[in-house]
Amino acid sequence: MIVVACVAMVACTPSVPSRYIQPSDMEDILCDFHVSQAMANQNGKSEDERSYLKTLYFAAVLEKHGVTKADFDSSLVYYYVRADRFSDIYKRVAEKLSDQAMDLGAAEGEVNRFANLNAGGDTTDIWVGNISTILIPYAPYNVYSFVQKADTSFRKGDSFMLILNTDFIYQNGMRNAEACLALRYDNDSVISRATGLSATGVNQLRIPANGNHMAKEIRGFIYLTPEKEETSTLKLMFIRGIQLIKFRKKETTEVVFNDSIKQVREEDEAPKSEQERELKPE
Repeated sequence: MIVVACVAMVACTPSVPSRYIQPSDMEDILCDFHVSQAMANQNGKSEDERSYLKTLYFAAVLEKHGVTKADFDSSLVYYYVRADRFSDIYKRVAEKLSDQAMDLGAAEGEVNRFANLNAGGDTTDIWVGNISTILIPYAPYNVYSFVQKADTSFRKGDSFMLILNTDFIYQNGMRNAEACLALRYDNDSVISRATGLSATGVNQLRIPANGNHMAKEIRGFIYLTPEKEETSTLKLMFIRGIQLIKFRKKETTEVVFNDSIKQVREEDEAPKSEQERELKPE
């Protein structure tokens, strides 16, 4: 009976037509796609150079996996109109990228000055979620939200910055997204920052230090404006290299002469007694 049930479950699972790239292969291609785009952003200097490198590197990815751009585009459309399946694929892509980053000992995505941080430093990457995700302009796949509780390393005067890299694949239409970062402090006050996202590149949201209160919770979201009607027109927002940086204000030490030091100095500068002057050699 168990075997029959398992066979029935497999038989009920919709299969992908052979003319499209299969899910496991699509995952591998998307992983390499992200790595190639990160390399292009790292190595390219001007916007035109980065765009050229992205196209060049992506062509190399397709050649590595033995698929044409037409095969990739048609498969992408196939999964796109099946948002639940595409979301599952990309969850596994995000997990693979996170595992790769941990194996390399650095954050996936564009290399920057926060890429190698340890938990004990004044500047620390405290992000605990997936470092990559994808948004599709159809609910519920158009929102990525997160919540992080404060840990024992948090102090008064800490400031925070959310960093993320965005890539858009839009055949037409307006790219319209928003990112928000909010901090709740120990007195339940809230400070938030928001920014619009409409272009490929690095985006940052920073909340300045609060010297009087300590953050106890960090919340945020990335929201892609949904479409009114479903369509097969590709509109994808890739998010990679997510980091949440905690900055600690460096403490400065000030040298202050205390009363005892001051007293010694005064005694050294005081007039000598008659006996001390007599003992002084001529």
